[in-house]
Amino acid sequence: MSWRRALYSTVLTLLTPLAFARLAWKGRSNPDYRARWGERLGFIATFPVKPRLWIHAVSVGEVIAATPLIRAWQSQHPDWAILVTTTTPTGSAQLRRVFGETIEHVYLPYDLPSAVRRFFERTQPTLGVIMETELWPNLFAEAKRRGIPLVLANARLSERSMRGYAKVHELVAETLACVSLIAARDAQDVARFIALGASPDKVEALGNLKFDLELAPKTRERGEKWREMFGKEHKVWIAASTHPGEDEQVLAAHQQVMAQYPDALLLLAPRHPERAGDVAKLAEVQGLSLVRRSNFNVGANLSHLQQDVSVVLIDTLGELMDFYAASDVALVGGSLVAHGGHNPLEPLSLNLPVLSGASVFNFSEIYAAMQEDGLVTWVEDGASLAQALLTALDAAQPNQEQRGSSFLTRHSGALARLLVRLEA
Repeated sequence: MSWRRALYSTVLTLLTPLAFARLAWKGRSNPDYRARWGERLGFIATFPVKPRLWIHAVSVGEVIAATPLIRAWQSQHPDWAILVTTTTPTGSAQLRRVFGETIEHVYLPYDLPSAVRRFFERTQPTLGVIMETELWPNLFAEAKRRGIPLVLANARLSERSMRGYAKVHELVAETLACVSLIAARDAQDVARFIALGASPDKVEALGNLKFDLELAPKTRERGEKWREMFGKEHKVWIAASTHPGEDEQVLAAHQQVMAQYPDALLLLAPRHPERAGDVAKLAEVQGLSLVRRSNFNVGANLSHLQQDVSVVLIDTLGELMDFYAASDVALVGGSLVAHGGHNPLEPLSLNLPVLSGASVFNFSEIYAAMQEDGLVTWVEDGASLAQALLTALDAAQPNQEQRGSSFLTRHSGALARLLVRLEA
């Protein structure tokens, strides 16, 4: 072990109690954060010995991006086990909702030498795929020591992230040397990884996996059932994956929409469902009648949604695409505050006009391509959001579906290219 990695491991060991304290703190609103702590240290059951693809996907967004890859590998290699690790309970819940028991799942252990050794001893993966850009020095070094090829998939590196990694350049270069392939999104990402010390012959621009989006079976049908429950004659819009500071703007915009369409319905989906109580209080303060999604079910009679309800609070996990499918217009959250945005391709795949704030650095290349095709409307605050909503709700969108489908098809293909490299 190099002195740099030894120092890193020492610091990480000292910080581990704080990591568990943070889990306990977050467990106040989501009890799942207080469960399965042993997995965070690599204490898991020993898995059966067989060929195994291991995919690490931090949270919900990465799980969604990895879903087509998981399905493709299941189809092409039915004799392989697929182990998916996540970091968050929400990612874990999304994984179980989509794949049930057809895949193996544990939390990724903290990057402590003893924890990662236990993890590999008990899982014995044949090949590892790390979604996005998660660089863990001890995890990567132990994989290399055991001869497990590692691939960074859908790897991106923003200018901001590059500056941060550059402060520990030697440790990052040492970590990247353990990777067999960096499947970067574009040429700019390739150049940045090489600048951080990656070997040029190990970095390729394979495209963005998020363009290979697959709708879950019967998504449109479930959306249609929700729309029938809401009332097809009503205007319905969704504010998806919102963060603190956005909900107030969204609710204020909805007040203005209701001034023109009194029976308009807002589907408000906080990024973290544990915030539902706080969001409900905001709606109450603004005098809006709200009902939680957890209080009713698809198929219930319309009377279950009282006629004066103007906001449906989505306080459940794994149903966002269904509610996109029940909407007329979508605001993609994390963009009206400095969070960096969320995936706009999800509503685009369902024939929705997409609205977004300016903070989209996490999806900058996707938004740039959408803007070039006129597939995004930019808003700045609650007032401009309301105006954009009224314009979108008033306008017919006869060609939106064809344009969105064409856009996704034109930019897809990263999955096929990645599968070729994984087979090799």
